[in-house]
Amino acid sequence: MKIALVSPYDYAYPGGVTSHITHLYQHFVALGHQVRIIAPSSRPQESFGNPDILVCGKPVSIPANGSVARITLSLRLSKRVKSILEQEQFDVIHLHEPLMPMLPITVLRFSTAVNVGTFHANQDRSLAYFYGRRLLKRWFRKLDGKIAVTRPARDFVDQYFQGYYNLIPNGIDLEHFNPEVSPLSEYCDGKLNILFVGRFEKRKGLRYLVRAYARLKAELPNARLIIVGPDGGLKQGYERSILKSGLPDVVFAGYVASEDLPRYYKTAHVFCSPATGQESQGIVLLEAMACGTPVVASNIEGFASVVTHNEEGLLVSPKDEEKLALALVHLLVDKELRAEMGQRALMTAQFYSWKRISEKVISYYERLLDTRRTPDGKEGPLHVKSKGQSRWRVLVPGFARRRLMPTRSG
Repeated sequence: MKIALVSPYDYAYPGGVTSHITHLYQHFVALGHQVRIIAPSSRPQESFGNPDILVCGKPVSIPANGSVARITLSLRLSKRVKSILEQEQFDVIHLHEPLMPMLPITVLRFSTAVNVGTFHANQDRSLAYFYGRRLLKRWFRKLDGKIAVTRPARDFVDQYFQGYYNLIPNGIDLEHFNPEVSPLSEYCDGKLNILFVGRFEKRKGLRYLVRAYARLKAELPNARLIIVGPDGGLKQGYERSILKSGLPDVVFAGYVASEDLPRYYKTAHVFCSPATGQESQGIVLLEAMACGTPVVASNIEGFASVVTHNEEGLLVSPKDEEKLALALVHLLVDKELRAEMGQRALMTAQFYSWKRISEKVISYYERLLDTRRTPDGKEGPLHVKSKGQSRWRVLVPGFARRRLMPTRSG
């Protein structure tokens, strides 16, 4: 197949959707498909060194869902998008967050391929969806297939746009995140390490972890809190607060490159994610689990979709530093329990390999290609108009393409 993966987000900036698309791209190419990535970027196209990355638009930063979305709001994307679609003649166009402005909607406007949308976000509500759904339904109806990464993500979007959503989760690079990596020697000094990985945003709940750590430190003086996250957000406030309180053994590791992150998970005795909500799945939980590290996390829908309480770790009520402290102490003082939960976490993570996930997505594409309606309205193999709208291309998954005699619609 010839596949386009479309992102609304700045492809030069790391993020969950960007990572998701990158892994799909790599595995689709390995399976022999032709794949292009279409996304806005704060960097020029040439800087990626990959001709399959096609830049469309310059991103701007917009507050969204307690974070910042780097999307393009340009109204001049049409010419670039039309040129790409006419040149590439994609069989499948897979749009991630397909109703986000402006790139996915512009692609949907001009697409004649099979359109698939993946919905990643999980929020309590969306004013944009609520007030814009009448307009957005026009583009929603152009989606031949819909994917949600978790049930919470599905339930969120289904409030505004009802339909069938195929559940296909985010994946994990199990070759990268694995228990065979070596821990960081500077933290292997007999202390019990609690690890946090995430951005410094309120919804990540770090303030509750810091308060819980202050409670447990009196009982476990050999505990240490390691905080990994990029600069920005509330980081300086956390640093000042911890310095002022004199809370010992708190390490701000700063931004950690992807190649080094597995070693941090391996170094941790417990991984903790105290997010307060609006998490669709919790990739960091799966990363830790893939390294054999037990987790303590908030009992929110997105996290409960990958972690079972008392199996791979412990789930506690969000925003409750006392229960969070008790759960951390419970695991830190019980080495055997940590080992048991870490082993179960490792086994669970195997179900989220990107190889497995990418094959599920390809299988979904093939079902959609098989069942898309023919020009005469009958169910059958996919028929997609080619350039100039004067021929019909017949695509049967697993078989060679062939051209039919020229026809005219109607």
